[in-house]
Amino acid sequence: MRENPALNARRKRMGRTRDKGAKGYKVHKVMHEFKEGTLHSGSKHGPKVTKRSQAVAIALDSARRAGEKV
Repeated sequence: MRENPALNARRKRMGRTRDKGAKGYKVHKVMHEFKEGTLHSGSKHGPKVTKRSQAVAIALDSARRAGEKV
């Protein structure tokens, strides 16, 4: 079966698509906790996160664990 070159060109122009789980809900939620000052490293009884870079790392890790494409 031959491929249609016009269809291939259209697919390339469309760009990358993402699924519904990749909208960054987890990242948004964790960064909101950081801004409120309620984000903890590890468990809820661990020390509070004060560095933005650490909050981003926690956010991306939790998003990947939830199955989001990050």
